[in-house]
Amino acid sequence: MMMKDFGTRVESVWEGLRPVTKKLIVGALKTGKVVPVPSRKFFYDAHADWEVSRLLTALDEQSNTPAVRKNALKRNEIEELANTCVRVLEDQTASAEVFIQLATRALKDNDYNRLDKLADRLAERFSSGEIAEIVRQTEMPQIRAIAYETLAMLPIPLIMPLLDDPLYAGIAAGALEQKAYEFDSDEARDLLDQFDAENEIIDE
Repeated sequence: MMMKDFGTRVESVWEGLRPVTKKLIVGALKTGKVVPVPSRKFFYDAHADWEVSRLLTALDEQSNTPAVRKNALKRNEIEELANTCVRVLEDQTASAEVFIQLATRALKDNDYNRLDKLADRLAERFSSGEIAEIVRQTEMPQIRAIAYETLAMLPIPLIMPLLDDPLYAGIAAGALEQKAYEFDSDEARDLLDQFDAENEIIDE
């Protein structure tokens, strides 16, 4: 598989990848699975995440060009590499931006099984701040709903720090409201009442 055959944008992004990221992708392409980092339960390489995300974006853009749409063989090759990038990102990402990218692709393909698995990883791996960032960034109501529900299921001590962040306070309050009234949490209800009361004092 020659990157130059996939267009100049894909080739340029590929050449800019670090060797460790190229090795990760090539290994996943050959074996069909992502090789875990030895002796670590979970290791997050934010730089590799960003690099693989850029490559996936370039591949998706290239697959939609008229030349590729007319060439079934080339389209299949690009899709194979793109799907490998998706597997790598699903296995390692803890980034709001990448989650939105993957969830948007799943919705576009009507792949709700993949979307459910992404939601599971969101609960297992992402920080409360990154989940709130998904709510803040996404324009898709389905993705926002998944992030809100995941945030609402987190323990209250993980949600509380967000109330002190002007960027996420409203989102955290929304998650507490869901926790209070949909999950019947008295603790969340009390905290929400306290938050509302403090905001009323500030507004006055």
